[in-house]
Amino acid sequence: MSDTGSDGGRPGGGDRRSGGPRRNAQGRQRPDRAHGGRERSVQKPSERGRTSDPQRLAAYTVMRAVADGAYANLELPRVLRDKDIRGRDAAFTTELVYGAVRMHGLYDAIIAVAAARPISKIDENVVDTLRLGAHQLLGMRVPTHAAVDETVALARKVNGAGAAGFVNAVMRRISERDLDEWLAEVVPADGDLTTQLSVEHSHPEWVVKALRAALLGHGAATADTIDEELAALVASDNAPAKVSLVARPGLSSVDELVGDGAEASWLSPVGAVLPGGDPGAIRAVREGRAAVQDEGSQLVALALASVPVDCDGPEQWLDLCAGPGGKAGLLAALALQSGADFTANEVSDHRTELVRQTLRPAFLQAGAQGRSIEVRTGDGRFYGEDEPGRYQRVLVDAPCTGLGALRRRPEARWRRTPADLADLGKLQRELLASAIDATAPGGVIAYATCSPHLAETQFVVRDVTRKRADVELVDARQHVRDASGELVDLPGDGETVQLWPHVHGTDGMFLALLRKA
Repeated sequence: MSDTGSDGGRPGGGDRRSGGPRRNAQGRQRPDRAHGGRERSVQKPSERGRTSDPQRLAAYTVMRAVADGAYANLELPRVLRDKDIRGRDAAFTTELVYGAVRMHGLYDAIIAVAAARPISKIDENVVDTLRLGAHQLLGMRVPTHAAVDETVALARKVNGAGAAGFVNAVMRRISERDLDEWLAEVVPADGDLTTQLSVEHSHPEWVVKALRAALLGHGAATADTIDEELAALVASDNAPAKVSLVARPGLSSVDELVGDGAEASWLSPVGAVLPGGDPGAIRAVREGRAAVQDEGSQLVALALASVPVDCDGPEQWLDLCAGPGGKAGLLAALALQSGADFTANEVSDHRTELVRQTLRPAFLQAGAQGRSIEVRTGDGRFYGEDEPGRYQRVLVDAPCTGLGALRRRPEARWRRTPADLADLGKLQRELLASAIDATAPGGVIAYATCSPHLAETQFVVRDVTRKRADVELVDARQHVRDASGELVDLPGDGETVQLWPHVHGTDGMFLALLRKA
């Protein structure tokens, strides 16, 4: 590709205090530029390339799909594959898409000033083009002339010649200031901290307020430290997540992943981190014996498997909400190691098929061991009624807002609203109650969400357990151990576990363990 800075926007060295390159709000290095910190393109729109490069066109294609309801983490790999974009070009496209989607709240405020009109008065498809251009100028190490010229070429191809002139004018105005200067312009100086962080770090304000309450409610911050912790948390949501791998026990090993270029995780006993490259290039991943999985999710499954239970005969394990199958894949492997049978349930036919594909290597292993693995499609709210007291270990990985995984799901912050909490909360309580009913006396239930929101975590567990005399909390902190076998350092106190992106480098997983009396 041409001079696009196709290193994917990875940070370089230097520090402002030592006179080195400046960094933007996401910690990425920005080269010093002339004229307000930016270079200016000297070409007229008519003199610039009339066709955009494949990487930016692919990024725009994904952006429009996301606008129509697609998920970036699912749509992007398909587009990259269809357009045969690989290596550094794929990294560039990935950073362009994820950065533009994550940061569009901030970029929209900047675009509105540069365009001298509200963002609602600009065609949505043109706005997506401008978001991609703004991210190249303010969030990536793309030379200014390349960012402007290529964005105008993209606009000419996908938005039309008339829009290209408008895009050129807006891009030139954005390029006249660096990120710090734009932040001084659009972040309200007289607003409270949540409002300021909302704009600067591109989160809906209700999300920032919910994260603030969660940090305090889970004991991860005090009145003296909350401002610092909240700023660190929302900033971490905009940092690209590392590629974490899981070696499913009995099917692969951490040593095998390390031998193929990964690095052993310090946090998860079955985890590894891939410093670069395509996970699909690793044989164990291609064969389904290992997979991409956040280390926090790994710790949830490992914790459930580690709690002692007392039962006669082989244990029966259940994943009540198994799709798309990440935790189910690890749980199935752990169940086979323990001589247990395993059932995975998912309410959606499509997601059930994803679970079935994930568990294919475990099916083969179960057959060789004379054990049973079953995948079903059903409503988890009725398992307690249909199969009371059958299972010794039950996982409820409940549907939630996903506020703990904003690094990996860039569009999630813009799709969820506070109104979602009411329906999700009702479903979460019903699923947990059903799981308790489906658990045998002495058995254990893990309730997990990928969200730290108090309404989806502590409040759900409290409300369900208060109404029942047949269940009690187990100290989950005693069952969350790192790769060396030591207890994971967890802020706060109590018997539940809350992981944090800015503290542990994982998704914001919540875990409560309950024992059936």
